[in-house]
Amino acid sequence: MRVRVEAPARLHLGMFDIGATLGRRFGGLGVAVSRPAVVVEVHRQPELTAEGPYAERALTFARRYLRAAGIEGGAHVRVEQAIPPHVGLGSGTKLGLAVARALASLYEQPADPFTLACLVGRGKRSAVGLWTFALGGFVVEGGRRLDSDAPAPMLARYEMPSEWRCVLAVPHGYSGLSGRAEEVAFEHLSPPAELAARIAHLVLMALLPALVERRLEEFGAALTRLQHLVGESFLPVQGGHFGNPRSAALIEAFLEWGAAGAGQSSWGPAVYALAAGDEDARRLAALAEEFLAGKGWVDVVTFDNRGARVTET
Repeated sequence: MRVRVEAPARLHLGMFDIGATLGRRFGGLGVAVSRPAVVVEVHRQPELTAEGPYAERALTFARRYLRAAGIEGGAHVRVEQAIPPHVGLGSGTKLGLAVARALASLYEQPADPFTLACLVGRGKRSAVGLWTFALGGFVVEGGRRLDSDAPAPMLARYEMPSEWRCVLAVPHGYSGLSGRAEEVAFEHLSPPAELAARIAHLVLMALLPALVERRLEEFGAALTRLQHLVGESFLPVQGGHFGNPRSAALIEAFLEWGAAGAGQSSWGPAVYALAAGDEDARRLAALAEEFLAGKGWVDVVTFDNRGARVTET
């Protein structure tokens, strides 16, 4: 048997409470996008091997899963597609969960995403990648308990309107924080409770109602404002509201060009712009390509409301 798993990238749109002023830390919201994606295929064999882009990282996740699940067998892991690492699109979590999900099916093990995340050690800070892997769409998660490494619970999940489009742009020459550097950054962040309250208020009373009522302009305006509030939380580390000057300038340009909303995903450098449909998205993408002048990549993508897809043959 062969098991194939396809999982969409995610945009991380912000965190609620980095300082854990009410007892839970982080919390956040994000959305799945159709591209880039991770595609993994596995089949049984005596040894554990891997091939394809970021094969060594996939092999690490596979070893971790098999050991944690108590499985002594092997497998061959073929990574057909991968999400570029350290650009803010959730590459590590999506690859780890895709490998674990494929192996769980291969060995007829429990395959709920929460269990898989625990087995491969993902979702310890943000659970946005976990829940967009599981369900796709727009998700809100409730933060991590201070006495546990278990992933945060999902509080709400909404489908994104099928006609809305997202323009993704990633400037070359920049990298988002990860690993120990990211841990150190969070150790130095302690924004006030008042800022967390403003973020939560905006999400609850502007962003989510606009999404439910499918009001793109209101949703985009709320998301743009949210990005600046979240950016205030990260000022001591980023030195600005966004991770680097190039991404910041592109976000400002997207808004000047008429995007419904724009911001940075996670630590960046990936940025996004909201568009009403294909024509508007193509216009924004062309302007972004001119802006980057070959020093980055741009793509028009849809929002993914399905999450990971599993095929067994």
